[in-house]
Amino acid sequence: MQRLSGLDASFLYLETSDQPMHVCSIMELDTSTMPGGYTFDRLRDALSLRVKAMPEFREKLANNPLNLDHPVWVDDADFELDRHFHRIGLPAPGGRAEISEICGHIASLPLDRRRPLWEMWVIEGVAGTDCHRKGRIGVMTKVHHAGVDGVTGAALMSQLCTTEADAPAPDPVDGVGSASGWQIAAGGLVRFATRPLRLANVVPDTVSSVVGTLLRARDGLTMARPFAAPRTAFNARITARRNIAYAALDLEDVKRIKNHFDVKVNDVVLALVSGVLRQYLAERNALPDSSLVATVPVSVHGKSNRPGRNQVSGMFSSLQTHIADPVERLRAIGDTNSVAKQHSSAIGATLLQDWTQFAAPAVFGIAMRVYARTRFTDSVPVHNLVVSNVPGPQIPLYLLGCEVKAMYPLGPIFHGSGLNITAMSLNGNLDIGLISCPDLLPDLWEMADEFAVGVEELLAAVRNGR
Repeated sequence: MQRLSGLDASFLYLETSDQPMHVCSIMELDTSTMPGGYTFDRLRDALSLRVKAMPEFREKLANNPLNLDHPVWVDDADFELDRHFHRIGLPAPGGRAEISEICGHIASLPLDRRRPLWEMWVIEGVAGTDCHRKGRIGVMTKVHHAGVDGVTGAALMSQLCTTEADAPAPDPVDGVGSASGWQIAAGGLVRFATRPLRLANVVPDTVSSVVGTLLRARDGLTMARPFAAPRTAFNARITARRNIAYAALDLEDVKRIKNHFDVKVNDVVLALVSGVLRQYLAERNALPDSSLVATVPVSVHGKSNRPGRNQVSGMFSSLQTHIADPVERLRAIGDTNSVAKQHSSAIGATLLQDWTQFAAPAVFGIAMRVYARTRFTDSVPVHNLVVSNVPGPQIPLYLLGCEVKAMYPLGPIFHGSGLNITAMSLNGNLDIGLISCPDLLPDLWEMADEFAVGVEELLAAVRNGR
């Protein structure tokens, strides 16, 4: 068995019927590259071989009423691929409206905790093409956030994918094994007994971070503050409904902007998000006077020796939405992000993991559920939205023999923060996924379509030598 870390388990405790905690992706696949031609059964057979080499896809949660620590992962002795691999057809004309409607419905459905926490949906009939000859299919994946963060999720997808359409299946890999109820409880008791020792290690680091933050605040060298974000239409209670939109950008255009203005790719992504939100809110006479604030997950893979599949920290980034000029806005974001990164690094890569690891599951679980149900964040949002940027491989990839033409990532949304925008670079493209609640943002495609406009604005500034 493998025990969840506190950060992994927090996504279980945060989950409610209105707030499912899975991450998704929508892939567009070219079926013409599949050896032997596309059929659903052939795709299923290829996935069955891949899953044998991916124990994470065959593991489920296990717990015991006497367990004083977090749940564990164990092998699902009754694993059946057909419980996770599904097929659905698009109604005509099979365009983006139909894709996003079906994917939004799939995203709204919680995963079954009695089984391994993932699903894959094959969507046929994309753009009215004939999937049995040349054509495209869509594939939507869902994996619970307790099992993946942005980096581990991308790594799982890379294990499913290959660099050649006819690559052989990998050798099977053993899973984590099983565990009896008393083994889960005994291991939890040991971890419970060592919790005071962990607290002794966490407190000094926390005090040091607080003191350092106060000193930085005195000199104006801190990231944006939590609970300082202005309220918008998407900072309210969410329902179980989900809507989805996406955009595809040329990564070379983004890099050209990055190089000209001497900023990072992440700065350009945040500037594009800022411009999109500014335009969307201004058109509705709802643009706040103060800047919107985004939470940006920061990977600490390679910087942390802590257990768990979620290895992330985070920073609060000012989106500078009060600045009208797109070039000035990008430069301001680059400057403030530089300060925010330094502040985030000074806090310590593992502080969030350490505190979630220390907290007792019963108390932690209650706190997470209270947070999920409270209306405090509706009037005083912690932040306005989550913006994530995940680097992907810059080579052609094949999923089960089909070339991946696009991969749009979709993160979870929360009460008080009903919009998530995630970007992923893949083989020369920057694919951007947007997910929200239609009760808050019914016209999400209007937002998605502004990304191309924002890129063109910044490219025009580059051409004009600004």
